[in-house]
Amino acid sequence: MLSILDKYILKKYLGTFGLLLLLFVPIGIIVHLAEKIDKILANEVPFPIVAKYFLDFTIYFADLLFPLFLFLSVIWFTSKLANNTEVIAFLSSGVSFYRFLRPYMIGATIVCLIALASGMYFAPTASKGFNEFKYEYLKKGKQDRDQTNVFRQINDNDYIYASYFNVKEKSGNNFTLEHFEGNQMIYKLTANRIKYNTKDSTYSLYRYTKRIVGQNDDIIETKQRLDTVFDFEMEDLTPVDYIAETLNVVELNRFIAREKARGSSYINRYEVVRYKRYSLPVSAYILTIIAVAVSSIKRRGGMGVNLAIGIGIGMVFIFFDKIFGTMAEQSDFSPFIATWFPNFVFAILAIYLLRNAKR
Repeated sequence: MLSILDKYILKKYLGTFGLLLLLFVPIGIIVHLAEKIDKILANEVPFPIVAKYFLDFTIYFADLLFPLFLFLSVIWFTSKLANNTEVIAFLSSGVSFYRFLRPYMIGATIVCLIALASGMYFAPTASKGFNEFKYEYLKKGKQDRDQTNVFRQINDNDYIYASYFNVKEKSGNNFTLEHFEGNQMIYKLTANRIKYNTKDSTYSLYRYTKRIVGQNDDIIETKQRLDTVFDFEMEDLTPVDYIAETLNVVELNRFIAREKARGSSYINRYEVVRYKRYSLPVSAYILTIIAVAVSSIKRRGGMGVNLAIGIGIGMVFIFFDKIFGTMAEQSDFSPFIATWFPNFVFAILAIYLLRNAKR
């Protein structure tokens, strides 16, 4: 059973966090709208599509920055409790600091579960809609979504290449497929253009050439057009920057397993996305403890000092999260360590601050 103290703090915890989201998310929407309104009007985007885009943007924005919002909200209302000497009253009544912390942990659990569900299912859908709209309307004509010089290893033996790939038309130019056995090339397919046929899941190759490497002479086969099937999907040629972000947890696990089997060089990037879906919700506990430890002490400078300290710590946490995530994506650094290391470091900081605050 929750006591009056628990209900009081839990109400403050969830209420302030929700209020901060309601305050900052619309600001983010307004700033984003002001920046993109000319392109939206120029492309004559229908209102329902724009409304859905900003709904996706809201979920995407909130999921991305919820640790910072949570951290600042806890510091805000706990500082008010401290300035009103309510914290002193609670502790003077015989309540231990750990008991005082219990409703905060209950609130962190609720936020953690919501963030976990959002990161697993809702945020990927929102990310997909957000990116689809961005590349369809906001970056129209810039070919930002299209890729040049696409090179992928699709399994242990086959490598594909396209000098240019158009996602919307599902076609590519200067396509090449090379098949190896060991270190020896067995055959090589080339085509001036490749197009995916959605109706029957086949590929059309235009001005197709197949060269079979022989011991003495090579065998060359040419055709103006060839319809065939390949052991890869269109996703193998799509941009890798955000594809993992658009997949829910089941799809992402399946996608990573398939990419590992194909020897993809982007596994670390996908792994970072997967591990962050677990590490960021858990950070709710760590940031809550730090925020309480920092703001439960009544300071001479009042709430402003606590907020300044909190913003500084929050920025460092985000910096650690970004820098280690980028390090894992761009190198052989372990994605698991990269995503969980900020939590580990700040957990140590939380324990240290909690011991000092308890005194």
